[in-house]
Amino acid sequence: MSGKASLTGSHIRRVLENGSIEELEKRLQLDQENLPERFPSGVSCGDDVVIRRRNYLSGGETSFPESTIPGERWQGNIENFVGTVSMPVGVAGPLRVRGLFASGDYPIPLATTEAALVASYHRGACLMTQAGGCRSFLLYESVSRAPAFAFESLVELGKFVLWATESLEEFKVIADSTTAHGKLVDMGVAVEGNHVYLDFEFTTGDASGQNMVTIATQAIFEFILSDTPVPLKEAYVEGNYSGDKKASAQSFTSVRGKKVTSECIIPADLIAKRLHTTPEAMEKYWRMSALGGVLSGTVGVQGHYANGLTALYIATGQDAACVAESAVGVTRFEVTDSGDLYTAVTLPNLIIGTVGGGTGLPDQNSWLSMMGLAGKGKSGALAEVCGGLLLAGELSIIGAMAAGDFTKAHRKLARENRG
Repeated sequence: MSGKASLTGSHIRRVLENGSIEELEKRLQLDQENLPERFPSGVSCGDDVVIRRRNYLSGGETSFPESTIPGERWQGNIENFVGTVSMPVGVAGPLRVRGLFASGDYPIPLATTEAALVASYHRGACLMTQAGGCRSFLLYESVSRAPAFAFESLVELGKFVLWATESLEEFKVIADSTTAHGKLVDMGVAVEGNHVYLDFEFTTGDASGQNMVTIATQAIFEFILSDTPVPLKEAYVEGNYSGDKKASAQSFTSVRGKKVTSECIIPADLIAKRLHTTPEAMEKYWRMSALGGVLSGTVGVQGHYANGLTALYIATGQDAACVAESAVGVTRFEVTDSGDLYTAVTLPNLIIGTVGGGTGLPDQNSWLSMMGLAGKGKSGALAEVCGGLLLAGELSIIGAMAAGDFTKAHRKLARENRG
């Protein structure tokens, strides 16, 4: 028996240790008897409906954490509201960033329950700041939505694509009618047999723009349905081509959200003092870890972008699910001719904003304000700060790996310090 077959068989035998397969089948039988009462769902966050929902869940016993923020304040951000959850927030830095939009020393709020995470980013941020900070450039930005259409044959598809490309200016006017901040800037075309995907690319101002581009694309989509000169067999407002909330090769090689690159040169003496290793050792580890990423099939090559991004996204009211696409990119380490360490990260998919979504909620907005990055005109700077933050995290974790301190740091901060 092959290894995988043997493992599968062993697992099934363990499942059946306390019963027969007939008993297991009975336990897994679906039925429609004694169904539970429907949960009192809805968009309202008022006190009366929240009490009804809590009573439903607890049988009348109040055991929910209370929030100092009135329930109505959450309306528009959540449905079926019953309460809130507290998250500890730590600060890393200050992180010095010099960019096209960012220019300052930024304290970085990180919301997490993972010990050692804030300490790691703090170490990297302080190291970079001591070295003079990082350069960080916002290279390009667009958020996409990709309707999909099916036709009888390639002949009809070709006619449709010709019409659609000739209608781009009209599509732009339609998109403009739905938003004062977003702009349709381009449209890609992908053909597979008698299917075509129209990849609409938008700028979204200072919002992350997910809802903005969906509403604008819906308006264009409805125009296509009513005015297309070619019969459609099938049509969908999103054909799963845009890369929304998933890592994809397409967005990795182009852009989805904000594309940022950040760089820093760390002197060898600072690396010895702060990371207890050398530029040569860090470059060697980076090279081997890059090959490990290639062998495992990762999209991009990086150490742990998701750690810093998730913590920052939660603290500042971003859509945390967008970390699935935002946390891809490339990290590069090289020893310079003078023996120092050149470091860079490039991130093509930062879905972030400084207005809209959760950024206006009281706690989240206060952390953005602490950074000086709340409100209009700040999203470019926030993107460049994200690049610097992730570069700091890469420096810290690769330094720990090269110095042999990675496990020791986690043991100390996650176990020995636990109260």
